[in-house]
This record gives sequence, C-alpha cells and structure tokens, in this order.
Amino acid sequence: MTAYSELNLQYISGKWREGNSQTMYENRNPYDDALITAIKLASKEDIEEAYFAAEKAQPAWEMVNAFKKTEIFENAVSIMKARREEICDLLIQETGSSYAKASVELEFCISITREAASFPMRMGAEIVPSLVHGKENRIYRRPVGVVGVISPFNFPMYLSMRSVATALAAGNGVVLKPDEQTAISGGLLIAKIFEEAGLPKGLLNVVVTSIDEVGDSFVEHPIPRVISFTGSTAVGLHIAQICSQMMKKAILELGGNNPMLVLEDADVDKAVQSAIYGKYFHNGQICMAINRMIVHENIYETFVDKFVEKSRKIKVGDPRDHSNMIGPLINSKAVERITREIEKAKAEGAKVVLEGKVEGNILSPYILTSTTNDVSTAKNEMFGPVATVIPFKTEQEGIAMANDTPYGLSAAVYTGSIEKGVEVAKQIQSGMVHVNDQSVHDEPLIAFGGEKKSGLGRFGGKWSLDEFTTFQWISTQNEMREYPF
Repeated sequence: MTAYSELNLQYISGKWREGNSQTMYENRNPYDDALITAIKLASKEDIEEAYFAAEKAQPAWEMVNAFKKTEIFENAVSIMKARREEICDLLIQETGSSYAKASVELEFCISITREAASFPMRMGAEIVPSLVHGKENRIYRRPVGVVGVISPFNFPMYLSMRSVATALAAGNGVVLKPDEQTAISGGLLIAKIFEEAGLPKGLLNVVVTSIDEVGDSFVEHPIPRVISFTGSTAVGLHIAQICSQMMKKAILELGGNNPMLVLEDADVDKAVQSAIYGKYFHNGQICMAINRMIVHENIYETFVDKFVEKSRKIKVGDPRDHSNMIGPLINSKAVERITREIEKAKAEGAKVVLEGKVEGNILSPYILTSTTNDVSTAKNEMFGPVATVIPFKTEQEGIAMANDTPYGLSAAVYTGSIEKGVEVAKQIQSGMVHVNDQSVHDEPLIAFGGEKKSGLGRFGGKWSLDEFTTFQWISTQNEMREYPF
C-alpha cells in the first residue's frame, strides 16, 4: 500500500471525514474497471461547511509572512518530486494516462506550484501621484477572499493545481470540487500534499460530490467571489450566467475545436510528427488537442498518407505498459459518443482512411478525410483519438476554415517560414497559436486561455495573480486640503 492509496474521505475544515450524502461513489480504473476506492459523497451541507471554513481561515492566512507562505509551496514542490512514481502510478490507474502523459502532468503541477511560490512576494503596494496637493495614493493588491474551483477528469491534478496553488499563494481560501471520476488525483491527493506541506487547516477544502445531488449550490453559494471552472462550454455558459447574476468573477477554460493549418511550404514529415503528438497525446482527451488538420491541396495526399502510416504504428493498450501511448477513454459513454459522431460524419460525406476499433473503453485511432469543414467530426470537439483532414486552396481560405468555429482555444500553423507563420497566426481567432509545433502546450509563465466560446480569463504567471486578486485604493491626506465649501 502507498501513502496515497486510501484517500477516500472528504477534506473539510482541516479534517478527513466521510461526506454526509447517502450516496457512495465507486472510483474505478477506466482500463479494466477495477475498483480503486469507494467514496461517500459530499452533500450541500458539506459544501456549506467547506466554504465557511475557507472564509474563516483566509484572513489569518492573508497576514502570514510572505517568506513563510513561500516555504509552504516550496515544500509542496518537494513532496511532489519525492513521490513522483507513486503519483504517476495513481494518474495511470485513475485517469487511464499513459506513463508519458502522467509524467508531463506531474511536471506541469510542479512548475505551476513553483511559480505560485513567488506570488506572496508579489502582493505589494504601489504609490501613485495625486491630483490633490498633500495626498498620497496607495494601490494595494489584495486576495479576493475565497475561490471555488471546479476541475475536470482529463488532466485532473494539473487543472486543479493551476487554480488551487495560485489562488492559495495569492492569499485566498479555496474550496475545490474535482470530477468524481478522478476525485483522488484531481482533489484529495492535492489536499494531502498541502496538508503535509504545512498549509493552515481550513484554508483548502476538497468536496467530492455529484451535481445530480447538489445542483448549482457550489457556484451559487454567496461566499466565493471567484469561480474557476475548466470543462465543457455548455456548463461554462451556465456557470457564467450564475456568476453574472451574483456579481462574481468567472474564470472559464472551456471547449476547443483546434485547427492545425499546414501551409504549402511546410515540411510534411515534421508537420506529421507534430500532428501525431497533438492529436493522440492522452488519447486526444485534451482541450488543446488538434481536432482538424487543414492542409494545402498540393501536399494534402502526401500528408494524409504519412499521417495514416504513422498513426497505424502507435501502440494501444494497457496504460500500465509504458510503451503504450493510447489507453482507455474515461468511460464507455465517451466511446459511444465518439463512434456516433464518426457514423454521422460518414453519412455527411466524410471518408474513413484509417478505421480504428473499440476494445472496452479503448478506441484506437480513426482518421477521416473531408472536402469541407462541415462534417460532424470537424465541427464538434471529438475529445478522443479521431482526426479529420481537410484540403484548402489558398492561404486565406485555410485561415477562414481555421476560424470557421465558435471556439478559439489553441491552434497550430506549419510553414517553411517562421515569420510567415507568425503573420498567419495573428489572423487566427485563438487565444494561443503555435508556429511549427502542435496545439497542445502549456507553461507556467504564459497567458493560457481562449477566445470566443472557449472561455474567459487567463491562467499562468502574472495572469493568474491578476485573476485571483483585486486592487484596493487607499489614499492618505497628509496636509489639510482646501475644499470649495
């Protein structure tokens, strides 16, 4: 047994205890359906207690010496590094990650926590000149108070940590609601790490619950001033509506329909190699994954042939075998959804040039070709190992096709000229565009986020600091001023 193998309790008000729901959730391995643990879910009352605990603990935390705060985050980094193999194994078991994906996810967690460790030193004040004689204007950066975090199943540890670590480091209390399918790696493990690192009790709370039972109560609760959500656009829009009605800030990273635009002068072999990673990493279950490959007609057939050839060679199977790059999707519903979309695209005129197969929750690569951007697999985010390849004639036509979506999260441009690629990238309506690389990329110091229906706000570096803080103007009148009456 490992130190983190029995995380089946809620973490509320600094205590590990069962939830008050009557529902037990069975946390199962998506590869073989083996039971990992059973968790008694949290109720609305548990959410209430968690928010009150965070609110109670936050004022004292805000006043803790910056060097002491930083030390706690450095401790958390050390714990993650020391328990690398154990954490990677948990990610493989709970999320179906390949070993390569689990390693990358943990590195992201370490990097963003290391960046968060600098936040306490950046919570300073600025003195600004005044129009009024004898007045001093001070602008203080302050924590917002309490942040509610809702994270998804695909990169559960990192997509929780990027909000949890940064919000805590900025002086806030946090209540985290991970997806119940990845309750341990997305939440309870993080609570354990910070508990061991020395975070004050009550400041971070983790509630594992079911939306069917608690409804919108996590978002509607009056205590959190910011809700950080990563997930589907449909749910994100609903959360945004609630937050706007309650004058809360919503930070939303939502769906994507990410294009890879391959220009006529691109190196086809390099573009294909990048496309393989950008499409199939973590089985395509990444918001930034390439969904459409839009390729100039003069190199289209060559690209398709080489992409199919390389896709056939990808090892598929049990993620515990470190040589397998594609493992299970998160559940059977995901498999069923994707296969329906494939059949619909075929009926709409798309051709299957590489036909995958279904084995349990594993879906091996599917590649379709289409003459238009309008087939289902190109219009909709697949969130699985399915690619649609589409030809274009002119550069402007390719750009228009890349932009022909309500989403704008990430994109890629492949070309023989970096500067040309940058000029094309500027014309793509996307929060992030990568030239001569693929679309799956994140870094702790970069503004991460989307345009259009892909979300609001930015994560990473100083942008996270801005999202989880507010500014207060305090002026001092040091000399008696003259008033007009």
